[in-house]
Amino acid sequence: MGKLVKDWKDDIADKKFDKKMKKIYGCSEAEARAYTARFEKVMEGFADTFPELFEDRKKVSIGLYSAPGRTEIGGNHTDHQYGCVLAGSVNLDAIAAAAPNGTDKIRFFSEGYGMIEVDLENLKPVAKEKETTAALIRGMAAQITQNGYAVSGVDVYCTSNVLGGSGLSSSAAFETLVGVILNDIFCGNAFDAITIAKMGQITENQYFGKPSGLMDQSASSVGGAVAIDFGDPENPKVEKIDLDLAKEGYALCIVDSKSSHADLTGAYAAIPDEMGKVAAFFGQTHLRGITKEQLVKNVAAIRSACGDRAYLRALHFVLDNERAQDEAEALKKKGKFKKFLSLVSESGLSSYMYLQNTCVEGSVENQAVNVALSLCDALLDGRGAYRVHGGGFAGTVMAFVPLDMLDDFRESIDAAIAPGACHVLTIRPVGGAVVSEF
Repeated sequence: MGKLVKDWKDDIADKKFDKKMKKIYGCSEAEARAYTARFEKVMEGFADTFPELFEDRKKVSIGLYSAPGRTEIGGNHTDHQYGCVLAGSVNLDAIAAAAPNGTDKIRFFSEGYGMIEVDLENLKPVAKEKETTAALIRGMAAQITQNGYAVSGVDVYCTSNVLGGSGLSSSAAFETLVGVILNDIFCGNAFDAITIAKMGQITENQYFGKPSGLMDQSASSVGGAVAIDFGDPENPKVEKIDLDLAKEGYALCIVDSKSSHADLTGAYAAIPDEMGKVAAFFGQTHLRGITKEQLVKNVAAIRSACGDRAYLRALHFVLDNERAQDEAEALKKKGKFKKFLSLVSESGLSSYMYLQNTCVEGSVENQAVNVALSLCDALLDGRGAYRVHGGGFAGTVMAFVPLDMLDDFRESIDAAIAPGACHVLTIRPVGGAVVSEF
């Protein structure tokens, strides 16, 4: 599980810890030092927050853990129609120090948010905890116990640099982090990454109260680039793909358009609703299995029964579902990265033209995502690729930027939108991690 604080500090002093960071984050030796410093700060925060555990520091064993945010690379709004997606974990993460506390409570201190206590005597959903961190902690503990392991009290000190509202899924990172901690302390790491991801999905649906697929949790838990086929939603196929963007000569940029997701529930809900209407036209519950030829052949009847936008959104699903699979295949084959970039650009154009999730219908003045896309188009000038990121309508844009253009691209985006609007990321090779195992 964990190690004595002294042993962790010895690892840091002789740079063994840096080697762990290089493996987890896929980074250079120089970059590893910054990651090491974050974990040093977390250990110090743990000691300050839970001093009663440190009366005799020589006997205190703590575990160190990490769970990354995720980016959606391919398959925009395809998962809820039993389609295929391509996602990836990124080098922004939630990290924690944790140790058993001998009680029946999980005490979870998160930097910037304070202390949360969850009593483990009740592991059923609590209505007043909906959409809270406590719900996620309780739900993950419940999933562990329902899978045959006893969970008792734990103290956790956590910090996260996963950007909230960025489409990088801070909630999935949090669920994965709690799952990894409990799996390590109480289960001897019996559960694999996919099982932890499924626990996170159930927790988010039943405890947090947010309907979600398995994409976010899988990308965070598994790590690297992750191709997911939701053809059987109860048992999705998940394949990890190695992706080293730096070797390909590119960086991943997430551009914050500085627009808010607030009051967009209706816009998001309309997408699966309209796709569902077209599926129903064919006597199906979801669009998976419907072909482009079927849509084109029946276009007049679909428009009459479901509306023009529903037809276009269904066409986007069919095309982007196939495209996500092609993107995964391109990444697996040597020398096909430019093909991959071409497919990303096609996906972005499809989201703009057919899915229509780059701005809210009727909003003439607020088109921040479209402005961000236009900047990427102008600055990249035919190189790299870009597309709306995540759910759309507001939030962020994703761009694959050639390394020789990166500095100018970032400076131009920050000057045009706001300082710090362009976040430069990498695809991290490791998902949810128990640091002592590396």
